[in-house]
Amino acid sequence: MPGAVLTTAFAKVAFAGDYGGTWFLTRLVGSSKAKELYYFSERLTAEDAQRLGIVNAIFPPADYEREVMERARRLARGPSIAYRYMKENLNRAVTGELGDCMDLEVTHHVHTGLTEDHREAAQAFVDKREPHFRGR
Repeated sequence: MPGAVLTTAFAKVAFAGDYGGTWFLTRLVGSSKAKELYYFSERLTAEDAQRLGIVNAIFPPADYEREVMERARRLARGPSIAYRYMKENLNRAVTGELGDCMDLEVTHHVHTGLTEDHREAAQAFVDKREPHFRGR
């Protein structure tokens, strides 16, 4: 939301952090920036948070529910099997070795290439239309 501010605030109240915030923030912005945000507890604008990758998008309050629901609907209409394997690939990429991650990607690529959803997407591409995924 434009005008929103974010802060870690822990240093201002003499707490070390909680709920995995240090872990997540370090992965989102890197170790140096996470330390700066925790140690100084400065306020970030929504635009700063978006630039740093802490938030993905900023919506005006009047559009918030519509925008969030549209994203949810878009995901719900998407290729659920491919999403499942994408999620596993992306989660593994956080801590995995490159070679292991590439092997996993190949395996998942083959699995998704054999789905009805992939065949539907390929046909939709040829037909110049939107695919209709069924999770198969």
